[in-house]
Amino acid sequence: MKRIVLIAALLLAYAAAHSQNIQLHYDLGHTLNGNLSGRPSVTTTVEMFKPDRWGSMFMFADIDYFHDGVAGAYWEVSRELNIGKDSPWAAHVEYNGGTSSSQVTNVSTRFQHAILAGPAWNWHSADFSRTLSLQAMFKYYFKGQNPWNKAFSSFQATAVWGIQMAKGLCTFSGFLDCWYDPNVQGKWILLSEPQFWVNLNHMKGMEDFNLSLGTEVEISNNFVWNDQGQNNRFYAIPTLAAKWSF
Repeated sequence: MKRIVLIAALLLAYAAAHSQNIQLHYDLGHTLNGNLSGRPSVTTTVEMFKPDRWGSMFMFADIDYFHDGVAGAYWEVSRELNIGKDSPWAAHVEYNGGTSSSQVTNVSTRFQHAILAGPAWNWHSADFSRTLSLQAMFKYYFKGQNPWNKAFSSFQATAVWGIQMAKGLCTFSGFLDCWYDPNVQGKWILLSEPQFWVNLNHMKGMEDFNLSLGTEVEISNNFVWNDQGQNNRFYAIPTLAAKWSF
């Protein structure tokens, strides 16, 4: 558990120092589904996106909490290099990794390290109020700490979108990942986390108050582990959320 706390603290400190927004989510999974009582109730997320003349960098870090401390940490960091001038195509390289623990079993574990690489296609409207990124990537999992966490090759398809509505008052954004995993039922995992935000800084008299209120829904199949140690079900788990943008 001390290792989880240390990793979480380092990720949070680094991400917060470079972030564009920080989010607080109250997870309703344990309330709406009795089979998820061991699921953490609170998650903080920090995000950073920085374009440059070569392409862009993106990272996010999730820190999960039980009522008495940190439950786990997960982060992704990616780099894209533009292919050609004014081209929508880019080369995408990414790392995923983290650690977690269960309140029911009191067992902590590390996620298998994974690296991804492949092409990305990026689009935006003229005023950047609508954006879309599509990625098709080779994914490699390194051997994990447990005997069943064997190294294997995979494939992942990803879509990331953002839509500004009502002159920026509302934002609909999120991602959808689908990847191959031979260890789950059906061999494929689906994960999507659409978010809807009301941006208070677009209200009259609140232009410098960068708080957004909204929700995120974690939609998944073969991804969420329940109290029985199974991850072969479909779930749609909403949160109540707040976000401060820098």
